[in-house]
Amino acid sequence: METFDVVIVGAGFSGLYLLHRLRSEGFSVRLLEAQSGLGGVWQANRYPGARVDSHVPNYEYSMEACWRDWVWTERFPGRDELVRYFEHVDRALDLGRDIDLDTRIETCRFGEDRRWTITAQTGRTYKASFLMMCTGFGSKPYTPELPGLASFAGICHHTATWPEQGVDFAGRRVGIIGTGASGVQVVQEAAPHAERLVVFQRTPVTALPMQQRKLDPAAQAAAKADYPALFVRRNSPPGNFCDIVRLDIGVFDASEEEREEVFETAWRNGGFHFWVGTFNDVLLDEAANRAAYDFWRDKTRARIDDPAVADLLAPIEPPYPFGTKRPSLEQGYYECFNQPNVELVDLRSTPIDSIVPRGVRTSAAAFDLDVLVLATGFDANTGGLTAIDIRGNDDKSLAGAWSAGVDTHLGMAVPGFPNMLMLYGPQSATAFCNGPTCAEFQGEWVTRLLQRMRAQGHSLIDTTAEMGNAWTAHLAMLADSTLFGRTDSWYMGANIPGKHRQLLNYPNADAYRDHLRHCEVSDYEGFVFR
Repeated sequence: METFDVVIVGAGFSGLYLLHRLRSEGFSVRLLEAQSGLGGVWQANRYPGARVDSHVPNYEYSMEACWRDWVWTERFPGRDELVRYFEHVDRALDLGRDIDLDTRIETCRFGEDRRWTITAQTGRTYKASFLMMCTGFGSKPYTPELPGLASFAGICHHTATWPEQGVDFAGRRVGIIGTGASGVQVVQEAAPHAERLVVFQRTPVTALPMQQRKLDPAAQAAAKADYPALFVRRNSPPGNFCDIVRLDIGVFDASEEEREEVFETAWRNGGFHFWVGTFNDVLLDEAANRAAYDFWRDKTRARIDDPAVADLLAPIEPPYPFGTKRPSLEQGYYECFNQPNVELVDLRSTPIDSIVPRGVRTSAAAFDLDVLVLATGFDANTGGLTAIDIRGNDDKSLAGAWSAGVDTHLGMAVPGFPNMLMLYGPQSATAFCNGPTCAEFQGEWVTRLLQRMRAQGHSLIDTTAEMGNAWTAHLAMLADSTLFGRTDSWYMGANIPGKHRQLLNYPNADAYRDHLRHCEVSDYEGFVFR
């Protein structure tokens, strides 16, 4: 058994940053990763079209060693380029010597010796004073219970378990279940090549134009003179992007002409500008939200030839408040449905009855398929954690503790699970915060916390049930005071049957950082040290 000060689980942005920082402060650290390479979701998700939805240089570490000699080829990099970036980070920071790949964790036990025992599926065990869970919010794929799925005789894969050798869509009949981010991306890849493409949609996605473009190496080299200032801006409130700042006025504080200009500018800028870079009340006020939806709807319907298809993809009445499901970014997604080989099936009116050997049968028709793509998402936020048998005080399991709902303190600690902290986990900013930004400010917070414990001779940190209940109540208030609580989304845990419905991500990264800052300056209020 190997013994360390800290064991980190997960080699995405948060885990790698925390490894680098804790190691630099003299802690002995080991990072364990289930995949065969670094990058977290980017190592695991190799489906066609997989691509990040935050543009560079936002989506990279702010450490000069990681950006000085790195050149991106696109504004929104694809999966393979992101994997190469993590390999570059590994070389730049010499991380690999403290990482065990192909090490899927099976159990974590907190013992009477105030240490965690971590056991991998291989049987290898580790002992650590502190356990840092960096499993991310999208590490456990979700496949709904589709009657007859196992009988399908063709090729069938979930987007998160795509084979390394890929799948050839050319000349084949392809079905895609799901129209979230992965569904949108696979549709765009399959539509030009498939003999027939059938897209099974339950809820329309409010996809935004990516406005992708190639990046010039010389222009990037010149821009790096401004990178230090850009990263200071990205890592400081307001916002968590270098160049997306929400206006400090409401939709109806602007004239109609000003409002249209703000929306048009954000639309042309692409990416998340239209989601988080317009007015300050779009996600708070129903009328303001409707103005944003109507703009999106009219822009989108103008791209769809068939009015009946437009009614399904961009309905006149919003199917949910705009932006309360994470908007996907698209590159010609809506134009795909103008092609004669692409068909849209509305599962609201004609639900799936069963999967049969030859394809999919709905209540209205049967669709013969050669390939079936399950773009059905994840057990988000909690799934990657509860998939591991984690047991804290009195042998209580984390899955059991959360069976009736998640309670944490600041999205960082779970009552009754001492010396375990979570980064980019449930009830923190997570999905509402740019990944590298969150990795850095949470990683710095954790590093200072462990330094404080070491300086004061403490070996144990925990939080209380009262603090967990209070933080959960605070998020419930945010769900009610914003529009997020009105939508059944994975933000609310509502995409998984039987999962407790609650807001699982803090919807304001700046306010969340303020809570972390207040906790620290208040001598870590809400935590118990021994």
